[in-house]
Amino acid sequence: MGTAFWIKRFLVVLMGAFVIICMAQVLRGHDWVYSATQGAIWGVLGAAVFTVARYRQAKKGQHCALCRDTPEMREGQ
Repeated sequence: MGTAFWIKRFLVVLMGAFVIICMAQVLRGHDWVYSATQGAIWGVLGAAVFTVARYRQAKKGQHCALCRDTPEMREGQ
């Protein structure tokens, strides 16, 4: 798994987290600027934690058998 794989994974998680956090803030009654700022801040932090954790697990050879989200797991199908 190269650098492009991990960057793509980070960006996918970032976008998902941003949307969810931003919409949660809007539903709580905050304005769009505040909601987008909170979504960006917490989205980056959440995506970084998730990506680093998955990277460390992959380095140890621990793959998720349920989601088959790494290239090694896809090849074994």
